[in-house]
Amino acid sequence: MKEPNKTLLDKMRLDKWLWAARFFKTRSLATQAIEQGRVNLAGERVKPAREVRPGDRLNLHVGDSDWTITVRALSMQRGPAPVAQALYEEDAASHARRQQQVSERELAASPAAAIKGRPTKRDRRLIHRFTDE
Repeated sequence: MKEPNKTLLDKMRLDKWLWAARFFKTRSLATQAIEQGRVNLAGERVKPAREVRPGDRLNLHVGDSDWTITVRALSMQRGPAPVAQALYEEDAASHARRQQQVSERELAASPAAAIKGRPTKRDRRLIHRFTDE
């Protein structure tokens, strides 16, 4: 009986790697992002089945964040976050840009913050006075 090949991976599908690296919750979401042009490999638009290798540079647009990363390792399975973070290395400029985006979002007023919930008795009286009820 033959023993399965236990060599390290040298290439794998891009959508599967994005899923394993925890950029997307499912492979189908990773596939959609690639097809919509939110993932570029070496500055070029690619297809989900494109093979990715260690050393490849990816530009990702995930949610409100833009990532510029270098693939460090490949994994066939999705593991815990610390293991997934070891699969890539983010550029210093990309990290600084993301931190800037986070701080800008924190400073911006949330539309939900303006809504307090149910009006108080005083608010209700003012509303009724305004609407002449």
